[in-house]
Amino acid sequence: MNSRDLVDLCFRNLLRRRTRTLLAVIGVVVGTCAIVVMMSIGFGLTDSYKEQIESYGNLHMITVMSNGDGAVMQKMKDAKGVINDKAINDMEKMKGVGAVTPVISENLVIGVGKKVAQTQVLGVRPEVLEKFNYKVLEGGRLLNSGDKYEILFGNQVPTWFQDPNSDQWSGEPLDVMSAKKMIVTGDDTYGQKKQNTGEKTDSDKVVYKQYDTRAIGVLENPDDDSAYCAYMNITALEDIAKELKKARKESTYSSGTKTYDEALVYVSDINDSAEISKQLRDQGYQTSSPSDWLESMKETAKMIQGILGGIGGISLLVAALGITNTMIMSIYERTKEIGVMKVIGANLRDIRKMFLLEAGLIGFIGGFVGLIFSFIVSLLMNTVLKDIISIALGSFGGGTGSAISRIPIWLAVAAVAFATGIGLMAGYYPAKRAMNLSALESLKNE
Repeated sequence: MNSRDLVDLCFRNLLRRRTRTLLAVIGVVVGTCAIVVMMSIGFGLTDSYKEQIESYGNLHMITVMSNGDGAVMQKMKDAKGVINDKAINDMEKMKGVGAVTPVISENLVIGVGKKVAQTQVLGVRPEVLEKFNYKVLEGGRLLNSGDKYEILFGNQVPTWFQDPNSDQWSGEPLDVMSAKKMIVTGDDTYGQKKQNTGEKTDSDKVVYKQYDTRAIGVLENPDDDSAYCAYMNITALEDIAKELKKARKESTYSSGTKTYDEALVYVSDINDSAEISKQLRDQGYQTSSPSDWLESMKETAKMIQGILGGIGGISLLVAALGITNTMIMSIYERTKEIGVMKVIGANLRDIRKMFLLEAGLIGFIGGFVGLIFSFIVSLLMNTVLKDIISIALGSFGGGTGSAISRIPIWLAVAAVAFATGIGLMAGYYPAKRAMNLSALESLKNE
């Protein structure tokens, strides 16, 4: 019996008992649809988590902090976790690292006319900001190596400007790009009216230097950490920091080797972020990265996906039992037909193939139709039912992304293949039983 005859015979046998075949197919449809939809929710949750974390920070970025006071640790021989120029160079050589900058920070006051804003200013190497994929609003630019005291504003900082002598604060962002005169200083009382109490405190005696500056740009992202600080050329901020310590008469230990508050490491591939963070921690540093949160959330999504997929798997198991029952009943009804096939010389393998193919076809058809229904359900979940499901999934910390359900191509292919495989496995026992039937006994049975 050639393959074409075998396939034709299988289709005729399935169509001969339409109701039973239809019920078996429906079982596979329900099982396949349940698994695909449940798993698609898991993928949607993962995407939602990633989108949520990306809004809080760059997933490619790792913040590296020293394991204690840098100056004190530098004094200790072979101290680990010190961020200095050598450490920065070593980080740049690490596999998978795209860019590194040392970071120093100062809390400064920026003044424009009568309005002032207190903010943390970070000193960074200007040339790496573009590699860090920072984007600025139209009309601005990133820092470059020629900048001195120029300031790159975080997205939210312009909203902090207010008159320190007024109780009213509009919350409206100041157009810092159009400011004709702007100063930056370490004097946190800048712009405030001096109250004459007759006595001068130690802070009143400190004379702070004021630096002329200007805004060169405002960062685009309003949600991540960069939105709540300002950036300056690290060499310029080092000069300001020295002047502040001098004005405040602060005594600091100097080991002769420059140390930094922290470092920012840009990882080229976010999949390498966890490994690079581990290597840095092994070297004695503390690290923080949004990708760490993502890994934790992915584990949560996998757990939810496993539970939902298991529920769908039970449905497919029930469908497999239905296929087995259908094929066994088919053997009882076609006992004489099997006997005739054996008498006229049909190959035992052909008989086995026929029953396996019938079971496989039930699985394939059910899987394919189930996949179509899965895409329909997924579409409804992402449109009509989106708000309702978002509220339900909110308890898991997700459901806020653009898509609640996502069916990858590989899942679609795997679902049909799995359903077909389930059909073949469910048909194995009935096929073997049909092959082992005695020809004489089969012909006697009506």
